Amino acid sequence: MYIALAANEEICRELGSRLKAQRLARNLGQKELAARAGVSAGTVKNLENKGQSSLESLIRIVSALDLVEELGSLFVLRTRSIAEMEQAEPGRRSRASARRKTE
Repeated sequence: MYIALAANEEICRELGSRLKAQRLARNLGQKELAARAGVSAGTVKNLENKGQSSLESLIRIVSALDLVEELGSLFVLRTRSIAEMEQAEPGRRSRASARRKTE
């Protein structure tokens, strides 16, 4: 699946499916993974089948599967120009620019 072209629901289901594959590769049942992650078995089931969970539950499950390192590349600020690099310097911005009112 090419994630960039997928709808939000498709991305959620795909990530749930990938986590299920990781669980099965480790020969874990849903209940065992849930116990290791400190979540309910229903939470694991919903994540795997529907791609639905809270962010905290997702991180708990990812951690229980030893996949935390995979999260390191998510949402890294990418810059395309020198101006963007200067603007993205740590500590430089704390809020987004004010939006101008249009009439």
